[in-house]
Amino acid sequence: MTSTSFSTQGANRRGAALVVLCLVQFMLILDDNVVNVALPSIRDDLGFSTAGLAWVVNAYFLAFGGLLLLFGRMADLLGRRRIFLIGVTLFSSASLLCGLAQQPWQLVLGRLVQGMGSAMASPASLSLITLLYTGERERAKAMSIWGGIAGLGATLGLVISGALTGLASWRWIFFINVPVAVLALALLPRLISESRASQRMRLDVPGAVLGTGAVTSLVYALLRAGDSGWGDVGSFGPLVLAVVLAASFVVVESRTAEPLVPLAFLAHRTRAIADLTTLVFCAALYAMSFLLMVHLQTVVGYSPLRVGFAYLPYCAGILAGMWLSSRIALRFGTRQSLVVSFLITAAGVMLLSGVEPNDSYALGILPGMLVTSLGNGLSLPVISMAAVSGTTGENAGLGSALFSSVQQIGGASGVALVVMLATRRTDTLTESEGSVRAATDGYSFGMQIAAAMIAAGAIAIAALLGKVPTGAETEADEPRPNARETSRQ
Repeated sequence: MTSTSFSTQGANRRGAALVVLCLVQFMLILDDNVVNVALPSIRDDLGFSTAGLAWVVNAYFLAFGGLLLLFGRMADLLGRRRIFLIGVTLFSSASLLCGLAQQPWQLVLGRLVQGMGSAMASPASLSLITLLYTGERERAKAMSIWGGIAGLGATLGLVISGALTGLASWRWIFFINVPVAVLALALLPRLISESRASQRMRLDVPGAVLGTGAVTSLVYALLRAGDSGWGDVGSFGPLVLAVVLAASFVVVESRTAEPLVPLAFLAHRTRAIADLTTLVFCAALYAMSFLLMVHLQTVVGYSPLRVGFAYLPYCAGILAGMWLSSRIALRFGTRQSLVVSFLITAAGVMLLSGVEPNDSYALGILPGMLVTSLGNGLSLPVISMAAVSGTTGENAGLGSALFSSVQQIGGASGVALVVMLATRRTDTLTESEGSVRAATDGYSFGMQIAAAMIAAGAIAIAALLGKVPTGAETEADEPRPNARETSRQ
């Protein structure tokens, strides 16, 4: 079966495959932050120390962010469907382990394996969608759904976590993954044929070791910085190691006949700008979500369950933006769509920066939440399309992995840097203004930084992306290989 066989599959079969892939992606993104609201309950049940509790979150981020490049390239070489199914199996098994954990180390180990499974399944999922939908209009719609579902998963993690923790047990935030995974494992092999790169290449082991080490060290440094600050050797040391490994990676890849990441692949203009602005966008949104969640609970006085339900309108805004996204992108093109959607998101974050302790939900919190979520829903599908533009059957997994990597690194860096600045602002003002006023000022300062970052991303897109209509850039910057992709059942 050739690469064109994806486009000849029936619309119903492709639609069903898209539903399954999006459902799994929703589950994977959900677990980025589903534990956040449940952390106090997990600490009390399993006896975590304060330092150990952070690793319930960090272990997932570390494995997910660190292994994406490696597994994305493995999907191209060994089979995208195969790597996807292995990843889903690994993720669901680890979810069961997390739900049954009786000791802290068991939960941390389960979260680490969950991250590994996500690193396998997430890039494979996006690359399968890229190859399933090859036409400009149909790919725009598919990416709109995929990107919107990813944003929805990030938000609903807080809603679901608050609801399950408040009404049942924190263990159910992990158990709910198992039936979703079983459904995907049963249906996907019937809907999608196997696909891999046509050129038989060996995995670049030195590149894989250096690239994985560099990304893992960077993510670890960012996570430690979020807890301890940049003055701590546990943060600064891994950051220096990440820089050294990244420089070595570039040298090795430039001299390798079959590199893990061809340097020419990174030079694709649309993809490079999309990945760079995704890094900034995700850093700002992860920081925004973290700051708002903490502010609502510690300053405004919401319970975990109420925080979860307070985020429900955010989901509605994302769905509305997702519905509009493909239509706007097809009419106005990538650059204009992203600039407008980024600016809407920045405006929403600025509105949220003004939330005061005594504000009502309807007038003080809801307007900013709706504007931010609308911009988020408009942005993610378009930037997803830009990030995989120009990819083919030879490198779809790599392009998807790069996009997922910058999302994870951006999220970790946003929490580490923006939250640290907001906390320092609070600490500086506590003595003179009191704890509540200082916490509110620190929160507002952090949110304003996040809004400025998103606005800077809009300026970068307007200045650097160029006037490229959606879909046209897929052929603009690099030729397609002559060899056709080989596939088999």
